[in-house]
Amino acid sequence: MTKTDDIIESLVGDLKPVPRNALWRRFALGLVPALGLALLLMLAILGLRVDMPDVLMLPVFWIKSAYNALIAVAALLAVFRLSRPDGSEGRFFGLLALVFAAMTAIAAIQLMMAPAGSSRVLILGSSALHCPLLIFGFAMPVYAGVVWALRRAAPSDLRLTGFVAGIAAGAAGAWVYSWFCTENGMPFVLIWYSLGILLTGALGVLTGPRLLRW
Repeated sequence: MTKTDDIIESLVGDLKPVPRNALWRRFALGLVPALGLALLLMLAILGLRVDMPDVLMLPVFWIKSAYNALIAVAALLAVFRLSRPDGSEGRFFGLLALVFAAMTAIAAIQLMMAPAGSSRVLILGSSALHCPLLIFGFAMPVYAGVVWALRRAAPSDLRLTGFVAGIAAGAAGAWVYSWFCTENGMPFVLIWYSLGILLTGALGVLTGPRLLRW
């Protein structure tokens, strides 16, 4: 019994308490530079819209931005909760469904109010083929930052955590891309932006069990 006590004491003797906000700081250190890198990549590869001063006055631009930002924030909060062994996603999927439903309603209203013959443009725009791939690309720095933060955490459901981390990164990448994207169709955003976000979520499902193992 004495030997067992000595072994336990030797294992825990040098342990120091972890600062209360250590995990929050780790997430900030992983996310802020990653988001900055994604923005720099967007500026270097694509650049801002040339009509940005006028675009900032359009409600559709801010709706597009808010759609991605809300998903990103909800997913990041869920990732933080999932980073603990006893953590869960909380209300993430309910919030995700709510944001998606709101965007679906906005897209439907825009389609109903649009002039005849413009539905195809609102749905496909001129960039449907490469929009999801660009979002996926801009999401990669953010996904790497989230994974880096989670490597010091202890999630128990690695696939779920990877999926939600991918959704967070995809939505952040979509938000970055929205500052270049010239599409003003809400149906376009609903379909093709969401596809780019889901692609990153799928990457999280595939890589989470390996990258987040502890």
